[in-house]
Formats: sequence, C-alpha cells, structure tokens
Amino acid sequence: MRPLQSKFEPLKIEKEVSDFWVEKKVYKALKEYNGKFTKKFLFIDGPPYPSAPIPHIGTIWNKVIKDSILRYKRLEGYRVHDQPGYDTHGLPIEVAVERKLNISQKRDIYDKIGVEKFVQLCRDFALTNLNSMSENFKNVGVFMDWENPYLTLDSTFISNSWAVIKKAHEKGLLARDVQVLHWCPRCETTLSDYEVSEYKDIEDPSIYVKFKVVGSQNKFLVIWTTTPWTLPSNVFVMINKDYKYAEVEANGEVYIIAEQRVEAVMKEAKIQKFKVLRTFKGEEILGLRYEHPLRDIVPAQHNIDQYHVVVDAGDRVTLEDGTGLVHSAPGHGDVDFEVGKSNGMPVVMLVNDRGQFTEMAGKYANMNVRDSANVIIQDLKERGALLHAGKIVHRYPICWRCKSPLILRAIDQWFIRVTKLKNKLQSEIDRVNWIPSWGRTRIGNMVAELRDWVISRQRFWGNPLPIWVCENGHVNVVGSVEELKKVALNEVPEDLHKPWIDNVVIRCEKCGAKAKRVPDVADVWFDSGVAFFSSLGKDWMSKWKELGPVDLVLEGHDQLRGWFFSLLRSGVILDDRAPYEAVLVHGFMLDEQGREMHKSLGNYVEPSVVIEKYGRDVLRLMLLRNTTWEDVKFSEKNLELSQRDLQIIWNVFLFTSMYMNLDNFSPTKMSLEEALKYARVEDRWIVSRFYNMRSRVSEAMRDYKVHELANELVRFMIEDISRFYLRLVRKRAWEEGLSQDKLVLYTILYYIMREWLIMASAVVPYFAEKVYQTFVVNDKKLSVSMEILGNVRKDLIDNELEATVELMKAISEASLNARAKANIKLRWPVSVAHVFLKDSGLIAKLDENKELLKTLLNSKEVRFYDMAKFYEFSQLKIEPDKGAIGKEYKRLSPRIVQYVESNKEVIAKDILEKGFHTVFIDDTEVKLSTTHLRITEEVKPEYTSGSFESGVVLIPREISGKEEEEGIVRDVIRRIQYMRKLMNLNVTDYIIVSIVPPQDRAEVLEKFRDYISAETRSKEVIIGQQEGDQITTWDIDGEEYTIGIRKVQ
Repeated sequence: MRPLQSKFEPLKIEKEVSDFWVEKKVYKALKEYNGKFTKKFLFIDGPPYPSAPIPHIGTIWNKVIKDSILRYKRLEGYRVHDQPGYDTHGLPIEVAVERKLNISQKRDIYDKIGVEKFVQLCRDFALTNLNSMSENFKNVGVFMDWENPYLTLDSTFISNSWAVIKKAHEKGLLARDVQVLHWCPRCETTLSDYEVSEYKDIEDPSIYVKFKVVGSQNKFLVIWTTTPWTLPSNVFVMINKDYKYAEVEANGEVYIIAEQRVEAVMKEAKIQKFKVLRTFKGEEILGLRYEHPLRDIVPAQHNIDQYHVVVDAGDRVTLEDGTGLVHSAPGHGDVDFEVGKSNGMPVVMLVNDRGQFTEMAGKYANMNVRDSANVIIQDLKERGALLHAGKIVHRYPICWRCKSPLILRAIDQWFIRVTKLKNKLQSEIDRVNWIPSWGRTRIGNMVAELRDWVISRQRFWGNPLPIWVCENGHVNVVGSVEELKKVALNEVPEDLHKPWIDNVVIRCEKCGAKAKRVPDVADVWFDSGVAFFSSLGKDWMSKWKELGPVDLVLEGHDQLRGWFFSLLRSGVILDDRAPYEAVLVHGFMLDEQGREMHKSLGNYVEPSVVIEKYGRDVLRLMLLRNTTWEDVKFSEKNLELSQRDLQIIWNVFLFTSMYMNLDNFSPTKMSLEEALKYARVEDRWIVSRFYNMRSRVSEAMRDYKVHELANELVRFMIEDISRFYLRLVRKRAWEEGLSQDKLVLYTILYYIMREWLIMASAVVPYFAEKVYQTFVVNDKKLSVSMEILGNVRKDLIDNELEATVELMKAISEASLNARAKANIKLRWPVSVAHVFLKDSGLIAKLDENKELLKTLLNSKEVRFYDMAKFYEFSQLKIEPDKGAIGKEYKRLSPRIVQYVESNKEVIAKDILEKGFHTVFIDDTEVKLSTTHLRITEEVKPEYTSGSFESGVVLIPREISGKEEEEGIVRDVIRRIQYMRKLMNLNVTDYIIVSIVPPQDRAEVLEKFRDYISAETRSKEVIIGQQEGDQITTWDIDGEEYTIGIRKVQ
C-alpha cells in the first residue's frame, strides 16, 4: 500500500487515470470480463441528434446518469449492453446543413445543390459531429462502446426498422389518407401532433366578418377569426343547435350572434347602440345559406355556393370567445374537416407546400398566407363585410427545428392507425415501472388523446418508407433489404437513402405490374422508436429474443411524448407489448435563476470550461446528487460544495493510507470476521452503518435512483467516517506499533473503504480508480470497474446499536450547547456530565457504552438519571399571577402578591412536594397552586445545560485546575498540528518542538511533555527555549505561547 499524494488535484488525477485507462485498454478488458456474466442487463441509449459538435451540458448530465447506472449494474455482476446511439436523420440535421449552405427553401435543394449532394452533406455533417460528441462523452468518464455506436443512418438499422412498417401493414394498420395536419412551410413537410410542442407569442389579426344571409337585404352571420388567410377556403359555418342565438340590430343591419356573446362582441367592435330584436334556438338557422364575401375575387368559391350553409357541430362550438358561429375551412382545421366530412362538404385547399396561395385563390395567388392578412382585411372592408378588425397576441405553434410558424393543411399522407391500439397501449403503460410514478399518468393522458400516426415526411435525409405502389394502386411493403432484393427488378443500392433507393422498382405481389417507391421518408421519431431492436444489427430477431425486453430507458421528461412513446408505439405494433420494463425520467438543466440554458440568453455553460476549473468528477458528483427527475439549477456554489466534499474524502484516504503504510499493514493479517471478535463499540457501529448504507443503496438502485447512491456515498464518508469515526479512533492510529487493537481498526477501515471505492466508481470513476490503484493491495483487479460488490451483510447490521450511538450524538450536541453557554471549550475536559432521560429504559444501553460517551463529551465521568430526578439539580422560579389572584381573592390580592414575593423558596418547596401552598391572610385561608403562580424550572447556577429530544445534559460551569491544565495542553497541541499543516509535513514526519510558555505554565507543559510528544509525533519537546524552522507566537486565552517546529531529517 502506498500513501496518496497529500494534495487533492482533480485535473492531474484525471489525466493520470485517463492515460491509465487508454494504456491498459481498460474498457476493452472490462467488456471481455463483463461479457462472461450470465445475468443480462439490456439498456438502450436514447440517441441524441448530432446537430452540433459539442453536447449541451444537459446532455452531459443525461449521459453521466446512464454511465453511473451501467457502471453500478456491472458491479452487481450483470452483463451490460452499453451501446450508445445517435439519431442521425431528420430536420435537425437538414436545417443545420441548409444554414451552412445558406439556403432557405426546399426547392433550393433541387435547383442549387442536388438531392444526392445534399444527402451526402447531411451524412458527413452527422458523422463529423457525432465523432466529436463521442469524444466529449468519453471525456467525462462515460464507459460505453464508443467504437460501435448504433447510427440510424446505417443501412442495417434502416433495413431492420422496416419490419415495424411491414407488421403494421400486415395488421391492417397502414393506410393512406387525407387529414388536416400541422405543416411547416419553411421545411415543406408535415409534423405529427406530438412533434408540435413548441409555441411562441405571436401577434395576429382578430377580425369579425359579416356573411350576408342569402335572400336578405341586411341580415348577416357574424364570425370571428384570427386567420384571415383561411377565409378564401371557407365552405360552411358551424353552430351549436342547442345554444340560444340572437338577432341584433346595429348600424342599420341585423347580426346573428350567440346570445351569450352579444355584449362582448359589441364592446370589442365598439358598437355602443344596438338592440336585441329576438332570441331563438340554434336549430332554427340550421341550413341557412349565406354569400361568401370574397366570391368575386376567389375563383375556387364559384363552384361551392351550394355548400355555404349553417351546420350543427355540437359541443365543438364553444362560447368562451368569438360569436358562437364558426367559419369553417375543412382544408385548414381538423374540427372543420371532421364536421365537413360528416356533412358531405368538399375540402378546399388553396395553399401549396411553401405556404403560398395557389392560382385558384385568384387575387391572392403566390402570396404567402401569413403575409396576406392586411390585403384580405382591406378587401373585406371594401365589400362591407368587415364588422371590426383588431389585434390579438396568442400562443402559436412553431416548427420544433426551424422555429417558423406552422399552418394547418389537409394533405394526403401515410398513417399507421394507432388509435386501434389505444387499449393495448394503455395496458402496457400500466404494466411498466415508471420512475417517478407521475410518468405513467402523463403518458397515459397522451394516449387518451391519441390520433393516428402520420409517418410520412416530405424531406430528403431520412429513413425511406419501404412502401412501393404499382400503377394499379396496390400497396407493397417490404420488411427488410433482404426482402427487397428478392422482389426488386433492378439492383438494390448499398446505401438505402434517397435518391438511390428511389430508383429501385419491384414487381407487385398482387398483379405483377411494376411498382415504384413512394417518395417520402419516415417521421424522424420512427427511427429512434425502433432502436430497441434495429440497433442490434444483423440477425436482430434472435438477438432480441435472447436479450429483450429492454430493462431500462431513461431520458428527460420531454421524452414522455417523444422517445418513450415512440418506443411504446413501435413495440406494440411489432410485439404487442412495451419494449421496456422500466422508464426513468430526468429533469432539465437550468441556470441559477431557473431558466433554460441558451447562448442567446448568455447563460449557456460550456462543459469544457467547468471541467478545466473543477474537474470531471466534481461535475459528475454535482449532477448526480440532484434528484434525478427534478430540474438541475446549475451553480458554481454546488460545484464548490462537491469539490469540498471530494477533498474531505480524499483526506480520509490520505490519513488512513499514511498510517497503514507507516505500520506496514496488510489486509491479509486479519479477516473482517476475526476483527469483529475484538472490535470496540465504535467499530461495530461503523460496520453496521456501512451495511445499512449498502442496503439503502441496493434498494434505491432497484429503481435506478442514482441520486440516492451519490448522496449516500458522500454522506457516509463525510458524516460517519470523517466527522465521527475517525475522530474517535485517531488516537488508536497514533499509537506506536501494530497492536491487535490497531490491527482491528485498520482491518475494518480497509474493508469498508475498499467496498466504498467500488461503489463510488459508479459516481466518481476517476477518483475511485486513482485511490483504488494506490490503496488496494490484495485481490486486486486491473481496474476498480472490474470489481464485483459483495453481498449486503445484514447479519452485521445492528439497528439498536446505531440508535444508541445516535442518542449519544444528540447528547454530545446538547453538551456542546451547554459548553457554549458557559464558554467552555470542547478541548477542555469536564469532571462529570449528568444525563437525564425521559425514557429510563435507555439508561442501560447508554451505560453499556459509557466509555464511548465519555470520549464524545470529553468528560471524566458520565452519570445517568431518570428525568424525574432533574428537580434535584434545578430550582423553581415563582412569580405571582396578579390577574388570577385578583380574580379569586379580590381585596386580598395585594397582600397575597406581597406574601408571594417575600416567600418564594417556601412556596416552591411546597409546590414541589404537595402541589400547593397554604397561608392565612386576615383570617382567610389562601390556597396557592399553579393556577395562581407562573412557575419556571431553572438549572441551578453551578450547572450549564443543553437539551436534546430525549432529555437534558448538565455539566459543571467551573473547571477544576486539573481539567484546566489538560485544556491548555490540548490548545497547545492544536497549534502545533496547525503549524505542521502550514509546513506541508506528512502525517508520518517526525518533528522537534520548542515551547516558550508564560512562566506559571511551564510546569504544566513539563507534566504533559510525553503526551504532547505522542500527540504531535515529536521526537523531542523542549520547554522554555525558542528554536525551529517555523516559529509562531500564539494567544491562548489571553496568554502568549511561542512555539517552534523543526522537521527531523
């Protein structure tokens, strides 16, 4: 065993460990070693987008959580599947490449770049970034198979993934249909409902429009809209036939508005003079026909006059805003589409992929829909169809990648009818272990509102849909590249991406005609959603059968509607079950003020900057201590706290290794079982504490609560070892020679600290590796990561002993409070401590361990009492309650108060013994009790007290001459130890000490010369003479002591 370097230098340590891992090929050796285990743990990495070379610090947290859990599972003897992954397709990559190319429109890819070149640039961009990201993850100690990550761009992955779409086809779930969906005009592609998760406040028009009732001179239906651009596509008006409507006269016209909305609409339209002519049920106006106000300038309106009628939409029309009449464009609203479909209405679609009006929009052709509002409003105004125009700021959906406002369009897309799987999806959600449990509720709520999955996207860089359609309209779906090769009429390319895959023609399995692939790529969430089996490479079926289901997936809580749901959906389609057993949700990385970190906000923190200042383990520990499912508020303060804690733990190993090395300790000299035969109470306590901690961690890690692992490890080493146990056993370590008692101490410490290091390697792997290589000397593996945790020794857990020691700690804390009141330093021993307990049953246990308590209290003696005896050490303070006395004794009350003031001691004695005191005043018997007196119990003046939950401790205020001498000597020793530290001396270094004390203290120091020598590792203690390499004059309780130190060479 070698002692550690005295200074804790994280960056130096981490460089040494990193070099060691590379030189010894530790991960490769671990992989081979771990691969022999029979228990399997299948983990699938939620793949990040490689849209930037440096991962966000929140992504670092994500990977560190995963690494910590995987490391711990290896320590438990599991064969761990630790393949990382990257989500390399989709808009995140395409948009980034478009920015690099300085293009902003989809058609620029066709016209200026070419699809083949664009796809290659997307591939290169993804591969370059993911290689950089991998290096960043490796740089924080993440032990994953970085040489073999799964990539969604890989042809094997793509081929495997097609099995889900084929299975959906076989189950009758795959369909082509027209539906109203969110569309990004900038990216020129559709988005699924669950992808529409980002919103921003946008100012839009808020207009009330008049639709003239056919056959009337001045009667109008009034509708409200914030999307004037949808008016050219209007087909009908929706109402709720059960609402009450009103005919309102104003401005010489009659307006039909829901009765409940009349006041609000008139107020907003700034119409002060109006009159409600009559009210009626909505059903009265069903079928009422109206004229479209823009008919003369929108050609598409010429052929649909017969559809301009009022229809019932039931509860889908509300009275929270608007007029109770809803303008309906089935091409631009999902409710409009559904109601229109059920009423046989046509779908008018006047907007192209770029968000521009088509030729059939007449005057508005080629105009961007969101730029057309003012023109349309002006046209309405000129035609007398505008009742009021205002503005509204509302939350509006934007594209999750390019941040452009979205529009709704009725478009022809490929769907998987997942609504038919709702019940199965919900039952699988109920079966899975969600950590925390609210994850089940959130994803369950999402499934309750589920719509069919639109899987097609009109982009380039993505997983091509394996759907071929022949000239007769027959749909052919292939489930793998092997299947494709069997039916292909020409060569199948090695690269399955567009545009190469588009050239493959197959023979239709139904009619034999030639079939061409549909041009779409899959929803990017399809890729990550099939990772549970597609990532397994060739022959995935047999591997999935052997390894599945996935034991754990974990990501941020935003992935409940993202990746977790995508996996669930694909699993139920493929296997009729969720592909995972447990889901762990983590929070978001925020700044100190609780805001998300963005470069635009100036609050973004580069992981490399943190590492250069604090080190990797400090960052890991800070992140892992945070409750996993709660957001992290990143702060320097928390980093400094973790740095301080690691410094304390380093000092524990430094102290222990130095003394063990000095005494040539070998863990082979005594087993733990043998050591426990001779163990003191504090030794048995620390062993019990360790295994209780192990037990709690083992339980917590069943639910992957890695924050409890991190916090328990730190708490045990700092609170139990550093601040308590080492304080008790330090003198035993200082004794010369390797006595049996010291061997017991070393054996127990070595065993516990070795096991602690193994556990800690899951949290702070650099720290653990460095100390392991220095501290551990027997049964040593190549790396601490290759160790296996021993069983939790429940037979060594003594909860009763722990409870007793906790009581002693409480008594000790109360004693410190008592000392503080009387200005008695802890280093100054007291002659006796009196401990009073509310539960006399505790006395026997404390008495058994009296020696330990004496040490904790720094008391020569400890005596225990039942709380009932406390009165012997206290006195009652009595004051008359003038109000209570006056109420009962009226005119006698002044005399009684005077009597009480003069006879407090006598009254107190009677109250204690009998509970009352009797006296005659003016021949009237006065019986005084606690009703008439304010009584407080005070400790007698010769004692100082401190309270704890179970009782009170008293110590004498006066310190005897002997105790005072011991206190002075301990104060001197403390100064010598501090000076040793200033000189950077090792614990093992010997010194010569000189002390020049006040004249009347020289004899005291002479008396304790040997004690000073033993406590300070001094070869010689010289009293009354000044010499040394370092000389300092100290003030100790108002007296000067000049101390000199010289290191013995």
